[in-house]
Amino acid sequence: MDKLLAARHCLSDNLEKSISLASQIDQTKSTLQKINENIPLFSTELRSTYTRKSTLSAVGKHADRAFGPVSAVLRIYDSVRGLENLLIEGPTGGDIAGYLSAVKQLEEALMFLSDNCGLAGQWMEDIVKLLDENEMADDKYIFNVKRSLRILSELKAMEASARLNGGLLSNAFNRLELAFRQMVQPVVQNLQAIIERLKANNRLENCKTIFVDVRSSKARATLEALDLSYLEIEISESDSIQKFEDHTVQWGKHMEFALKQVLQPEKELCKSLFGKFGSEISHACFAKITVQSGFLALLEFGTRVTEAKKDAIKLLKLLEIFAILDNLRSDFNMLFASKACVEIQNLTRDLIKRVVDGACEIFKELSLQVEVQRYNTMPPSDGGVPRLVTFVTNYCVMLLEDNNKPILSQVLSIHQIWNNKKSHNGILREEFLNILNSLEVNLEAWSKTFEDTSLSYFFLMNNYKYLYELLQGTVFGDLIGENLLSDYKRKMQINAQAYLKHSWGKLPAILSEDDLVLFSFGSTQELVKKRFREFNDMFEEIYKKQSKWVVMEFAVRETACQLIFHAVVPTYRSFVHNYGYLVESGSSPGKYVKYSASNLEAMISSLFQPNVTKFGRSNSSKSNYLVGKLRNAVANQFRVAPITT
Repeated sequence: MDKLLAARHCLSDNLEKSISLASQIDQTKSTLQKINENIPLFSTELRSTYTRKSTLSAVGKHADRAFGPVSAVLRIYDSVRGLENLLIEGPTGGDIAGYLSAVKQLEEALMFLSDNCGLAGQWMEDIVKLLDENEMADDKYIFNVKRSLRILSELKAMEASARLNGGLLSNAFNRLELAFRQMVQPVVQNLQAIIERLKANNRLENCKTIFVDVRSSKARATLEALDLSYLEIEISESDSIQKFEDHTVQWGKHMEFALKQVLQPEKELCKSLFGKFGSEISHACFAKITVQSGFLALLEFGTRVTEAKKDAIKLLKLLEIFAILDNLRSDFNMLFASKACVEIQNLTRDLIKRVVDGACEIFKELSLQVEVQRYNTMPPSDGGVPRLVTFVTNYCVMLLEDNNKPILSQVLSIHQIWNNKKSHNGILREEFLNILNSLEVNLEAWSKTFEDTSLSYFFLMNNYKYLYELLQGTVFGDLIGENLLSDYKRKMQINAQAYLKHSWGKLPAILSEDDLVLFSFGSTQELVKKRFREFNDMFEEIYKKQSKWVVMEFAVRETACQLIFHAVVPTYRSFVHNYGYLVESGSSPGKYVKYSASNLEAMISSLFQPNVTKFGRSNSSKSNYLVGKLRNAVANQFRVAPITT
């Protein structure tokens, strides 16, 4: 009775589908009949156009060109009509091959129809244009040609219409899918019947072994076709992860393909065949297929990558690997949740743990590594921004980009939970503040290594201004907060004033006017000459020394030059204006007033320019280029090594 009820239900569903299909076929047939009714008229009008070419030679030329494609359209349309009835009936007598052949012919015919209608339509459009411009053509003639063009447009759209839901091709594909389902069901039923017989005679294990061997061989062949030779590469702690950068990108794509395109269908097949005999049997077969397919080699490669040398670049790669695994988490859970897949579960958990622990270890040691560089490196002799500072700050900015920040936050949160620590939103800010604090301590320590006091202050001014300009208005700056930014700005201003006081700030004092009015003309003239000489000597000494100093960032460089300009040029301009006449009348006035105010401004503006390297890049652009790519010597120097005390 159950079987009869199931059969009745199945027949009822099929009857409803048949009624729906019949309705769709009727609609398609009505459309085709309408087009078919217009075809003879279209053909007649076209031939009429052809016969009148002696009257309108220009129109006739285009009609000649259109006649060939249109004739082909008519022939192809006849073949489409011939295939229509065959496809509507569906596969008869189980002749799937014949039905497939008819479907292929229809696709080719519709494609040909579309192409030729387009070609003929172009010529017909030219005919319409010529007729509109020619007074000899009557309105009826023009109307008929335009109607023919409209019919061509309808035929051109026939292929697209046939592929839409309810269209001729769409319905044919639906019938093929139904035939496929019907063919699969007997196959599955037959296989289940064989399994049942073997199981009843204690030969189920042989059946499972045969099935696993066949399916795992197929899965393995599919994976091997991806070129997985990189999975055999040995990775040691001395290897940089850059060596495997391209391979890890491939690995992510191959992992997704293996899960979604290879293993998921295998799991469904196992369930279809063995599900009725118990889920444990189905899960066991799938687990063996997964192992024998070679999928574990993908997991093991990910594990070996985590063993590469610890450096700053590795953190970015570990975040990328975590993102890949996190995106595939639902697939892993769906495929490998059963007890039979415990080996795969353990390998996956181990990989994720290594990725999370490795990423957190590198990130949390960054501030310590910055501190280590305090003793291993020296500041630039030109007072510029150290490579370590540019590398670390640009690296932090990269970690806070949209594709990295959420992943890094998630990894840190998971690590906190694993270690029974309360996860909080401020952990990311806390670690970045530690990094910046270590940088700041380095800068203060390095500033004390300069023998020139003014260079020491210049170095600090340069670097604090760089940090402020880099962070202001960025995600990084928003994360660390306005208080720290204000502190950088304050320290930049303090060191700028100290720098001016110990160098350029001495120049205005030389040009003091306070006591000049107390002397006679001759004495005043000599005193003015002396002050011009002293100013020139000191300016040239300072300029010569500081022209070798460098400020990498344009905004910082411009600010420094403006400070010097305002400290020196206005006073010099005033002194030249008030007392320059005293030395201009002498035998060599240029000996004293060697520079105009505009000369000084130009010289000051030329200070602190980055040197052009032999590679054609300035130190600044070269540094930014290398930092941006994370492929420079600094990256190699800034490796995470064990901290010894």
